[in-house]
Amino acid sequence: MNSAVLRPVAAVAAALLLTACTTDSGPEAESRIGDSGEVTLTVWDQELVGGQDVQMEKLNEAFHRKYPNVRIRRVKRSLEDLRKALHTARVSDSPPDVVQVNQGHADMARLVAAKRLRPLDSYDHIYGWSKRYPKGLLDINSVTPDGRTVGSGSLYGVSLNGEIVGIFYNRKKLARLGLRPPSSWAGFERALAIAKDHGEVPISLGNRQPIPVTHSFGVIQDQVAGKRAVRDLFFGRGGSWTDAANLRAARTLQEWVRRGYLVAHPGKLAYDDDAFAAGEGVFLIGGTWFASGLGEHMGGDVGFVLPPPARAGGAPTTMGGESLPFAVTAESEHPDVAAAYLDFISSPQAMDVVTEAGLLPALRPRSGRPRTAVLKDVFAAWDTLSRTDGLTPYIDNATPTFPDVLGNALLGLVAGRTGPRDGMAEVQKNYAAFLTARR
Repeated sequence: MNSAVLRPVAAVAAALLLTACTTDSGPEAESRIGDSGEVTLTVWDQELVGGQDVQMEKLNEAFHRKYPNVRIRRVKRSLEDLRKALHTARVSDSPPDVVQVNQGHADMARLVAAKRLRPLDSYDHIYGWSKRYPKGLLDINSVTPDGRTVGSGSLYGVSLNGEIVGIFYNRKKLARLGLRPPSSWAGFERALAIAKDHGEVPISLGNRQPIPVTHSFGVIQDQVAGKRAVRDLFFGRGGSWTDAANLRAARTLQEWVRRGYLVAHPGKLAYDDDAFAAGEGVFLIGGTWFASGLGEHMGGDVGFVLPPPARAGGAPTTMGGESLPFAVTAESEHPDVAAAYLDFISSPQAMDVVTEAGLLPALRPRSGRPRTAVLKDVFAAWDTLSRTDGLTPYIDNATPTFPDVLGNALLGLVAGRTGPRDGMAEVQKNYAAFLTARR
């Protein structure tokens, strides 16, 4: 979508004013959707992997059963292609009504500033999302109308899945090495050394794209710098990418590669779950969205644990939160139907579908329970982080261009093309320029 070819802002504001004046309750709104005639709702998403695709197909089918007059036109794209389309696509004969948008300054804030997304506050009065979601999860999907501040302002999307970046492990390999899932950071690094000494790949890394190495760095950073410092850095409340803690995290990442703890596949793997499922690696640093596929391929041989704290017995912390939210575009011709769709996919019944698909739901399901051992681990980890307030934001969304800037710097560290100080200096340069421009 391009701001130059969107509907005039006045038209969007008028539509929002009409919506805000409605006194519909949830059931009344549902009745109105059913009486709205034949509608095609175009939905763009990036739920391509295993259970992610399954959950969307099932939810879309269920929505159509509830509203037979609404047909879902689903367009699936990779995250990279989706991001590109969101920022460059022009109005066509069938513009999207609902889109998944990455949180933070990289995508959501930019689109909000360009008036390409519709604020959902008026629909929240109808459906009560602010009562359904914890404030912390709502804040992740909130932006001020000018796009300058993430974490406050209006709500622009609702998320389907909870997400944790943690450590998957091969139970059989750990047992053969005489190891247990690590409970401290020092114990984890000892396990990496033991695995390497016994001829195992401690952690395999796909580095055709920057996301895997960014997540590996983020896990290290959380333990070295701590959650408060990481949160402050993300939200622009203080700190620097060249401070002692972040330089230490960068050095640790590079040192893991030099010691053979983190084994990269140059240009070979976009991610590393396939190699891990096939038996390469004792550990895999990755998101809980892999739990369904890994459980299917590895059965009871795969487990999941939170990154162990730097201090034994301390509270765990790691990056995560919730999946890319579904948002309503400003150019949607069916915003009321789109809002009903968002409400449907965030309902307790929808969370049952998510659980049955082998994924972590953002909210407590109505009756669904995890069926596989690894998903039980994931649910337990989510409960722990919720109790201890242990989640940190996805750091690659700290500025509009950070996914590429940070990712390329970290890929340079892994490949040995740059050192920690030079790599983090480039990252800080981008970050500082963004903060200056935002003032």
